[in-house]
Amino acid sequence: MPEQAIGEDRIYYAVHQDPGARHTLILIHGAGESHLVWPGALRNLPGANVYALDLPGHGRSRGRGRSSIAAYADLIVNWMEAVGLPRAIWVGHSMGGAIAQWAALHCPERVAALVLVATGARLRVSPLILEGLRADFPKTVDLITEWSWGAAPPARLVEEGRRLLLATDPAVIEGDYRACDAFDVMGRLGEIQAPALVIGGTADRMTPIKYAEYLAAHIPKAELVRVEGAGHMVMLEQPEIVAEAVRSFLDRISE
Repeated sequence: MPEQAIGEDRIYYAVHQDPGARHTLILIHGAGESHLVWPGALRNLPGANVYALDLPGHGRSRGRGRSSIAAYADLIVNWMEAVGLPRAIWVGHSMGGAIAQWAALHCPERVAALVLVATGARLRVSPLILEGLRADFPKTVDLITEWSWGAAPPARLVEEGRRLLLATDPAVIEGDYRACDAFDVMGRLGEIQAPALVIGGTADRMTPIKYAEYLAAHIPKAELVRVEGAGHMVMLEQPEIVAEAVRSFLDRISE
């Protein structure tokens, strides 16, 4: 797994390279997560070069977490410059989707297209999470875990997700959620000119399906894929459905 220094941060990332690749994807995880939230079906997508990174303070990356979506977007642009990626498709889950939207609005030359997974144009966070992360971190992780999955998810995946959250610095997770809570581009979606695929689970309690529907209705070149019964971790709950949706989208924007 390569590592790239960006200032005082050291960014780890997994990379899959296809000799016949027509697209380059950057997979951007959500609050308190790591690149491990992306299933192999996406990390090893045929016909694409795929980079799945750990944001600073997350997973195996060293450095400090950020407290705004803009700061995370700037970090990724700097990382792209350092590893020689002039432009890519930004694939974001939850907070990662907010980062991708911000990049499309503020540095569109870096964004070839968007894949927005279980996210929204505004990401207000429940006070139960914002206050609980300081008051009782383990209990709040349990709450986040409870709200993150759809009907009857595999117990192994649920426990692994919970373990990854508990292993992350509580201050980093709080910073992530406060960055999400302050994020709001609802009035600017019409400015996004990149093609966009929006994926949402119908049983998502963190970012309900109406968030995905709003994105698809207001981004000019957007299309929506609804995944029935899936929760916030839709790409882990239904990896093949999500990967096929992305493959089909890539084929369409290549035409």
